[in-house]
Parts: sequence; C-alpha cells; structure tokens
Amino acid sequence: MQTGKSELKKKTIKTMKSKKVFRDEITARLSSTECKKIWHDAHRRLYRMYADHQDLPKGVAMHTDVFIFPAAAIYLAMKEADPDMAYDVMKKIMVEKSTKTGQKIAKCCKIPGFRKFFLKMWDSLSHKMFGETAGFRNVFYPKEKGCFRMDIIQCPYNKYLTEQGCPELNILFCENDVHSYGNLPGLKFSRTKTIGAGDELCDFKMELVK
Repeated sequence: MQTGKSELKKKTIKTMKSKKVFRDEITARLSSTECKKIWHDAHRRLYRMYADHQDLPKGVAMHTDVFIFPAAAIYLAMKEADPDMAYDVMKKIMVEKSTKTGQKIAKCCKIPGFRKFFLKMWDSLSHKMFGETAGFRNVFYPKEKGCFRMDIIQCPYNKYLTEQGCPELNILFCENDVHSYGNLPGLKFSRTKTIGAGDELCDFKMELVK
C-alpha cells in the first residue's frame, strides 16, 4: 500500500532524529553550516529511498527502513560533501554502538543460566529476523548441544546497499556482529567469511565455552 507524502515525511523525520549520534559526530568535525547541508541532503535521500521502496515485505522493511536506508542516506550525503570523512564517521559510530551492545550482553552473561538462554534464543531469532521473510537466504545446520550454526547466502544489506551505490558499508554491518558478540564471557562467536568482504556467504557460529 502506498503511503502519502506527509506520512513519508513524518517517517523520514522520525528516523533521522533517531540517528542524532551521526549528526553529533559530523558537527564535531565540520562547521554548523556544512553539517546542516549534509543533514538536509540525508533527509532528502532517505525520503526518496522510502518512497521508492514502499512495497517491501514487513520483514525486509524491518532492516531497510531502520538500518540500511538511513545508513546509506547519511553516508552518501557525507560522501558528497567530504569523501574522506564519510566512511570514517560511519565506521566510528557503528563500532561504538555495537561495542556498547556487546558490553550490555556481556554483563547479562554473568547471570546464571543466561548464556544457555542466549544461545537457545538464536534458533528462533534467526529464523524470524534473518530468515527468508526478512530477505535473507540461509543454511540452518542441525541443532548441536551448546552450539548454534548458520550460513547466510543471500543478504538484504548487500542487496540494498549495492542498489544505493554504497556496497562498502556492508562490511561495517557485518563487523557489528564481531563487536556485539566477540567478547562475551562463556560464549565464543566465530566467523571466517562475510558477503560484505566479497565472500560467497557469511558463516555464523556461537558456542558455549568454559
């Protein structure tokens, strides 16, 4: 169903407000005038992306509307104004945000029983958030005690970031997993390949360790 211009505008404004951390970083590096110009351009780009992709399935839009399109819009607006700064800003903010997520999960891992719960959760979570209804194609391996494995062989992040002309951002989203799950006490996250780095798949493995 097509959304009216006013609703698309409200959606764009709401999303961009939620990405204030990027604007703060740009403001710290450039003048107020330059920042306003970039942010206005990012608004314009995001609005157009939303308008051009109104018919995406709900599961796919969960990724595109909240993560993929806002990142692409902000990055491309920065790249237009300052190519040398754009990627550095995106990487810095994404690393900081995913590292904070990892620190929160790490604290929870100290709660008795949480690690087993977290590992078990991945089976249902991955089918819902990273399954075919969300634009992914996966290989889910048979359940193993104390271990969860899957391969992602098709990824909407790769698809839509490439479509928007910024496939280089894909690797940053891949690396978010490393910062979020790579330092959890009692859990080991392993990955040897990523689509974002040009490989044919992303292999994901999480296992309990002593």
